[in-house]
Amino acid sequence: MTVTHSHRPRGNDPQVFGRVAVLMGGSSSEREVSLDSGRNVLDALRARGVDAHPVDGIPALLDALVHGQFDRVFNILHGNKGGGEDGVLQGLLQGFEVPYTGSGVLGSALTMDKIRTKQVWLSAGLPTPRYRRLQAGADLRAAALALGLPVFVKPSSEGSSVGVARVETLDDIDAAIAVARGYGGEMLMEQMVIGDELTVGILGAQALPSIRIVPKGGWYDYNAKYIAEDTQYLCPGLDAAEEIAIGQLAVDAFLAAGCSGWGRVDVMRDRSSGKLLLLEVNTAPGMTSHSLVPKAARQLGISFEDLCWMILEQTL
Repeated sequence: MTVTHSHRPRGNDPQVFGRVAVLMGGSSSEREVSLDSGRNVLDALRARGVDAHPVDGIPALLDALVHGQFDRVFNILHGNKGGGEDGVLQGLLQGFEVPYTGSGVLGSALTMDKIRTKQVWLSAGLPTPRYRRLQAGADLRAAALALGLPVFVKPSSEGSSVGVARVETLDDIDAAIAVARGYGGEMLMEQMVIGDELTVGILGAQALPSIRIVPKGGWYDYNAKYIAEDTQYLCPGLDAAEEIAIGQLAVDAFLAAGCSGWGRVDVMRDRSSGKLLLLEVNTAPGMTSHSLVPKAARQLGISFEDLCWMILEQTL
């Protein structure tokens, strides 16, 4: 399930897109990453002659749509609560009948909620680490002991490793609770899988080569994702047989969650058993200098400009 070299932009006339809003920034916890992604996408589309314009956040886009200023939207907002990955933006754009990149309402809303995504995957027979759903007032110590240390504690509806805390001993619990609760809502306590961290970009309904992530600090936190220069990215991340398996699993997970267009599926490979376990889906992945979908596309000879064009072509 990999994209072949025959997958290239279908057309080369930028006028077919009309006037394009590159939606970035917003008011979510991932605002700064989105601004960085958006600037890169904007430059790439303009370099190909697309009439692309930056728009910061949903209220500004709404005002522009009311006045009929755009023909389609390249959504590179990240996160929820003012980000563009929770289904709210998608519903708005469908109401205005304006085409947009990425997943629709269902896929966006579902995958922003890590707990409910896991429930869908498990119902479809897809593998994911064991977890506990933690509501306000839950006994986190009891949950950690029941699940078995080590675990991660994270908000159910944030991305980019925002609010994620590791719990390796019970002494870590209080600090983890404080970090995650700062973001409100339900929390997810998830079995910590010891092994390889991998990610698979999705373009259309096909998998790009996997990337194995080797952070120098031991785990792939916000700093390793967006700031550190010493994180290693190995692409493809697995050998031939396992590469086929992880690509198929990623596509199955993406489609089971109602996603479409493009995205990224994060996966762990358990070191002792070799089993692949699904973590989450990103429906508007980063497009920064550190981002992984562009790295995987480049492995197939797809430039950043071509990648942005191909994503935008999905709106036609």
